[in-house]
Amino acid sequence: MKKFGLIGKSLGHSFSKSFFDHKFDSEGIDASYTNFELPSLLDFKELALRCDGLNVTIPYKQEVISYLDEVSNEATAIGAVNTVLNDNGRLIGYNTDAFGFHQSIKPFLTNKHERAMILGTGGASKAVSFVLQKIGVDIIYISRTPNSENQFGYDEVNENMIDACKLIVNCTPVGTFPNEHEFVSIPFKRLGSDHLVVDLIYNPEKTKFLELSEQCGATILNGESMLKQQALKSFEIWSQKN
Repeated sequence: MKKFGLIGKSLGHSFSKSFFDHKFDSEGIDASYTNFELPSLLDFKELALRCDGLNVTIPYKQEVISYLDEVSNEATAIGAVNTVLNDNGRLIGYNTDAFGFHQSIKPFLTNKHERAMILGTGGASKAVSFVLQKIGVDIIYISRTPNSENQFGYDEVNENMIDACKLIVNCTPVGTFPNEHEFVSIPFKRLGSDHLVVDLIYNPEKTKFLELSEQCGATILNGESMLKQQALKSFEIWSQKN
């Protein structure tokens, strides 16, 4: 039996196990999928070598890179890994978040989405910005610790930014179950029908952030489609094992 799993610090909200359990069962694949909650990555290598492949989630998508034997060119460019392949004892890192995000937003993009605001600067944000830069979208980043010219603090987000950025992507975990009442505060009243607001959270299905955006006329999209696409891409990588 093939062994796969997910590593992260807190996985009670995770979609991956139920998705892969269903996939393996419905397709008659002889494999198991386990959630591994790790307080740190000290035991990562030993665990990874006992599995055929792993997914990686918050907060380890960047930190895990230093534990790998090889990292794909795309994951290197992004600076984050969410998929690990055990290829005969060599641990190889990939990023399928970028593929998943691109697939999920393609049907919604218009020529009005030439500028984007990304909330958060963690591992998921890096995959999102990689995709948007690749398709020619200008980006400003909102961060708790802004440290470059195109990064701003959350208290600096103003109506002019909302007017200029018709694509807004929340890459933070704020609003995830069980803290559904929480949300990143932006000038929601400046949102309109030209805006596409994406929240990478998928539990709950409609976060408070998306609910408030929808009330102001924006098109909204949660993270479920991205998650399914990146999961399928992960399995494709694991299935290519020599």
